[in-house]
Amino acid sequence: MNKSAALLVIAERLRDYPDEAMRSMLQGLLERRYGTGSTVFCTQYAKKDWHQRLGSGVHVDAIMDRIVHNTVWFDTCSCNMREHASMCQ
Repeated sequence: MNKSAALLVIAERLRDYPDEAMRSMLQGLLERRYGTGSTVFCTQYAKKDWHQRLGSGVHVDAIMDRIVHNTVWFDTCSCNMREHASMCQ
């Protein structure tokens, strides 16, 4: 039985452009978790930019397919908490 954590949080997603090894690992991780647990992606990039930041190729299409389907989106609009926090100090 393949048991995975109920929740996986990936923070700072897409800060750097992933190489092919990272894309392959992420695709495999999402494939194993699909339908078995929740995954939270935290990123400062709009979802329209995700595909471009991931790169190209079959892994990217599979990653986006797993992310887009069966998803609940929480969009904080243009609010940047780092900028907000720095102004409050």
